[in-house]
Amino acid sequence: MSPKKTISVLVSLLVFALALLILRTLWSHYMDAPWTRDGRVRADVINIAADVGGLVVEVAVADNQAVKQGDLLLRIDPEHFQLAVQQAEAEVAARKAALHRRQDNAQRRADMDEQVVSRESRDDASHMAAVALADYQSAQARLEAARLQLQRTEVRAPVDGYITNLNVYRGDFAQRGEATMALVDSHSFYINGYFEETRLPLIKVGDPAEMRMMSGARLHGHVDSISRGIYDRDNPQSHELTADVNPTFNWVRLAQRVPVRIRIDSVPDGLLLAAGMTCTVVINPDSNDANELLLGIE
Repeated sequence: MSPKKTISVLVSLLVFALALLILRTLWSHYMDAPWTRDGRVRADVINIAADVGGLVVEVAVADNQAVKQGDLLLRIDPEHFQLAVQQAEAEVAARKAALHRRQDNAQRRADMDEQVVSRESRDDASHMAAVALADYQSAQARLEAARLQLQRTEVRAPVDGYITNLNVYRGDFAQRGEATMALVDSHSFYINGYFEETRLPLIKVGDPAEMRMMSGARLHGHVDSISRGIYDRDNPQSHELTADVNPTFNWVRLAQRVPVRIRIDSVPDGLLLAAGMTCTVVINPDSNDANELLLGIE
C-alpha cells in the first residue's frame, strides 16, 4: 500500500474514532448527565386582600405595575371606620370620667375615720374604682381596635414586586379576606428543575447550575435544595384514609421527576423574568465542557 493510501486510511480511522468518541460522550451526557428541559421559573405570589370590608373608593395601581414596599394599592371607604373611632373616643372619655369619680370617692372614704364610714363601705368603694379602671382599659382597647381598622382601609404593598391579576375596581365592594389582586415578589424568583430520579445521585446541594431560557438568555445559579416528596398518583389515598392500590402494573416504568430548587445568582440586565417561564437546567458538578456541548446541540 502506498504511503498516500496509508495516510488516507489512518485519517479516516482517526475521524471515525473521533466521531465515535463524540457520539459516545453526547449519548452519555444526554442519557446520564444531570440536566432537564423541564425547568420552570417560580416566584412567591402574595394574594392581596383587604383586612376590612367596604366600598372601594380608590385603586392606586394598574395591572402588571411595579410597586415598592409600602406603596398604596387600594383604599376602602373610611367613613364608617372614622365614625367608629369617634364613638370609641367618646366612650374612652366617659370611662375616664367615671374612673376619676370612683377613685376620688374611694380616696375620700379611705381618709374618713372608721367611726364615720364602715370598713365595708371603704372596701366597696375601692372595688368600684378597680372595676372602673378595668372598664376604662377595655374602652382604650376598643379605641385602638377602631383606629387599627381605620388604618387598614388603606391596603399597601407588603414587599417590592409586580401587580398581576388585578380584579378590583373603584365602586366594587371588597369583602374582608377576599383576594382582589396578586403581588409577585420581585426578590423571590427561583428555578424549579424537574429531574428524573435516575439523575438525582449526580446532584448535590451547592452544585453550580446553568439555566437556558427559551429566549436564548442564560442564567447562573446553584442547587438550593432537593424535594423530599412527590405525590403518588398510582396509589392515592382513599376517602377512608386507606391506601387505594392500583391493581394494574405497567411493564414500562418511567422515571419519576423530582423538583430541584435552583437559587438564581445573577440575572442579565434587561432580562424579564415571569413566573411560569420554561427553561433548560444543567447542573455542572465538575464544571466540565461537555454540558456546554450538550446545550449547543439543543
